[in-house]
Amino acid sequence: MGLIPETTIHEIRERVDLVGLIGRHVDLKQAGRNWKGLCPFHDEKTPSFNVNPDRRIFHCFGCGEGGNVFAFLQKRENLTFPEAVRTLAAELGIEVPETDRVERSESERIYAALQIAQDCYRSQLSSPGGKAAREYLEARGLDAEIIDRFDIGYAPNSWDTVLRALEKARIPAEIAFSAGLLCERSKGGHYDRLRGRIIFPIRDVRGRVIAFGGRALAADQEPKYLNTPESPIYQKRRGFYGFPAALEAIRRAGRAIVCEGYFDVVALARAGVGEAVATCGTALSQDHARDLRRRTRTVGLLFDGDAAGRKAMERALEILLPAELRIRAIDLPEGLDPDDYLRIHGAEALRTLIDAAPDALEVVIHRSVAAGSSTPAEKADAVRRVAPLMAVIADPVERNEYIRRLAMSVETDPAAVESLVRDSKRDRPPRAEAEAKAQPSRPRPVHSEDRHLRHIALIFSRHPDLTTEELRRTMGEVLPESPWKKLIFALLDAAAGGCLDAEGAVDATAMANVLSPELLPFFHEVVVDESLLSGDTPASEVLVQLLARYLAKDIEAREKNLKRRMMDPDEDPVRLLEERQALLERRRSKTDFGLGLNP
Repeated sequence: MGLIPETTIHEIRERVDLVGLIGRHVDLKQAGRNWKGLCPFHDEKTPSFNVNPDRRIFHCFGCGEGGNVFAFLQKRENLTFPEAVRTLAAELGIEVPETDRVERSESERIYAALQIAQDCYRSQLSSPGGKAAREYLEARGLDAEIIDRFDIGYAPNSWDTVLRALEKARIPAEIAFSAGLLCERSKGGHYDRLRGRIIFPIRDVRGRVIAFGGRALAADQEPKYLNTPESPIYQKRRGFYGFPAALEAIRRAGRAIVCEGYFDVVALARAGVGEAVATCGTALSQDHARDLRRRTRTVGLLFDGDAAGRKAMERALEILLPAELRIRAIDLPEGLDPDDYLRIHGAEALRTLIDAAPDALEVVIHRSVAAGSSTPAEKADAVRRVAPLMAVIADPVERNEYIRRLAMSVETDPAAVESLVRDSKRDRPPRAEAEAKAQPSRPRPVHSEDRHLRHIALIFSRHPDLTTEELRRTMGEVLPESPWKKLIFALLDAAAGGCLDAEGAVDATAMANVLSPELLPFFHEVVVDESLLSGDTPASEVLVQLLARYLAKDIEAREKNLKRRMMDPDEDPVRLLEERQALLERRRSKTDFGLGLNP
């Protein structure tokens, strides 16, 4: 792949909305000049991930990940730098020169193949051959507007409809096979995987098609639902049907609704509930839970109103409760799915049902007690059904409160319930191990020494004009050796070389391109840190105070060394007296390090 012009990279970097792009993956809240949220690169309970839109940098104080918009895409989506640049360029409508470009990456070609298939499915739905599919969708209450909103398509009951479309676009069969669009024939060649089905495109948070789900049209067709398999760009344990349309609705509503199927998501959208998503042919995973937790604290579970749906809800709780999500159970009447409920009771009734959904664990407690709790054995059984779910609740206050409520419901001692919950926790070693791995990375300890050095680095990153020769010389002598000291002098060297932005601060983008990997996390930390800039004291005065502290420590260390040397008979007493006098004069004198503050 040929070199991408720096002017193109600069234009993309300047035009990208960093908060908007990262906000697709993280629920960001404004905090001063920064935006904060739960880090998408490690598990945490308290937000330590910061985005600074002014300087176009992100940084996590928990795990140390940081960088610019290209670095975010590279880390989050496992892209190369050129792939990240071209991806953002396509979103912004910026043309990237194709000179000397070699074959596209496998991922790029898979995305292209999937989009060609999507266009094919859409055109087939509106063709004469798609009449039966259109009638089926109409019978289920889907009008043209909702079909277009979800880009629903149709795969004819043919062996080569998509295959021919891909051949026409010169997409190799091997790429289409990797994308899951084609199957291999035993005697050679390929054929369409999805045939005779309503097609639902599954997209990532940026709107790119990454897979498909197909619903059988014929009553005797098996399986009823068939998805394309996992691929280099699609993993079921991470994908949600409903993205990216649901992202903004989740943010506005402050909740996500998790359903079982594609038509459930569509039904909720028809009812005016846009924050619904569904897993793609798999049960909820820990990856799903982490994804939801980064976007919201509240999740509603909307599963079918039968025994299988109730069992699915309890399995979902096992995954979601450890993520400290507040979970609601949207309880449908026996035998109904969301589509049925909407058709029978209407949109307003469905919205009311969702808004009034009770606490999911309270529902499980109620069902367990309702199954029988009159005899000692029944009480023990009721507690044992719920105890495993309580055992995975991370917050001890919440766990103890649920234990108290369960004990009240079965009219027994809370200590006995707590004992069974502890036993359940011990009996789950695989889960315990998984949870231990999922514990948040602890932030790098910030000692007082680090805090002072970081403050100096922060001042010079914003006010490099404060440097003087005397100040540089003093810092070289008195600052302790550390990455922070290296960063401070790197900032001063960059400023001396003219690496400044329009406001006179050190140019964050240019610095990120020249710093060593060792110093980059420290630099990102300084760029997004606003906590030390809130005082009224001018930066120059703060700088003098901090350096005076290090100067005093240096004098104290030299005095201790001098006292030790004075006990040595081999030392020159005249020279020692001169050194002592010099230290006394240095201690008595005050300096502003050439900044002209007249201390």
